[in-house]
Amino acid sequence: MQGIVFGLDVGSAKICALVGEINGNSLQIIGLGMEPAKGIRKGMVVDVMEASVAISKAIAQAEQTSGYQLSRVILSVAGEHISSTNNSGAVAISSKGREGVTGDDIARALDAAQAIPVPHNRQILHLLPRTYTIDNQDNVRSPLGMHGFRLEVEAHIITAATPAIQNLSKCADTVGLQIEEYVLNSLASAEAVLTPAEKDMGVLVVDIGGGTTDISLYSNGAAWHTQTLPIGGSHIANDIAIGLRVPFEIAEEIKLKYGDCRPETINPTAEFSVEQFNDEKIHVRRQDLAYVIEARVEEIFQLILDAVKASQYDGLLPAGVVITGGGSQLKGITDVASKVLGIPARVAAPRNLQGLVDSLNNPAYATSVGLLRWAMSEHNVYRPGERQAEWGKKITSFLRALLPG
Repeated sequence: MQGIVFGLDVGSAKICALVGEINGNSLQIIGLGMEPAKGIRKGMVVDVMEASVAISKAIAQAEQTSGYQLSRVILSVAGEHISSTNNSGAVAISSKGREGVTGDDIARALDAAQAIPVPHNRQILHLLPRTYTIDNQDNVRSPLGMHGFRLEVEAHIITAATPAIQNLSKCADTVGLQIEEYVLNSLASAEAVLTPAEKDMGVLVVDIGGGTTDISLYSNGAAWHTQTLPIGGSHIANDIAIGLRVPFEIAEEIKLKYGDCRPETINPTAEFSVEQFNDEKIHVRRQDLAYVIEARVEEIFQLILDAVKASQYDGLLPAGVVITGGGSQLKGITDVASKVLGIPARVAAPRNLQGLVDSLNNPAYATSVGLLRWAMSEHNVYRPGERQAEWGKKITSFLRALLPG
């Protein structure tokens, strides 16, 4: 695979536009644009014009640094409106002599899996195959070319509120962009930070953004559960702003400079000074700040634990939890995660970067980089609405290229 790909991460805290050059399995980041988010709250557009202006500025920066004009982008999607479920579909394998399962067979099975009731105000965002069964042989990763009579697929289906998608589309239209594909934040982040071994073993990805926390659970190389929680790093900064009576922007700076989730490790006499709304300067004990941060971070991971337990896949995580996103950079966050979730934890930035490495070697850019990596692996996804014949030919062509001889 070769070409130029464009990714646009529309978050609650920042808008990030990336330009990547794909050459085979290599991804080179050649363009970057970043702008503070406006008109976005908890992952959703609340002001089309404000959001469009911020997007336009980020796009202009990416175009300037890369030398390419952005026209079609892969766009991130987040927000509490995201929902997911799992379903299966089965079809008779078409009889074509010695050819076995074809791409068209796989597409028909996935089409059957997505035959679920979808309210008129919602739409299917992703249809992701988890595992296949041919006759009585289960846990088949790739059925192409295998022989049998009946093909069944278990799929993970992600839906989104249609108005939320339309508002993102309106922003793109306003700045002259066409949307190539919408990609859920947590799926993009997973592409950027996970190893294949972690996906196979069973792992939880937690992307702590400004207004939301996105989780995705992987097992046997596929996504089994995804969810967006309406809480993120901005809530921590808001707690600080209220407690210290300072503007939100100052609270965010304090969080980044002194943020720590381990009050027991901080010198009780350590202090910093800050100016309040009334221009009065106060001294704050860093340990007291850490208690405030610890309480909110524990709440976030308790909500994550509740969500994972509700999915009934909490026993599928031997590889632990991988934490990423801008909110993952608090000192001691892995300690809190391990304590609450009861599994190993690590913080991750995008892996195997080339190009603008210094600018992007940070967990805050996991989704942005992941959008480009998603473009490299789009053969894994059957897009709802794509004609069976088209997708069947695509999957057949790709998988045939991997087969020997």
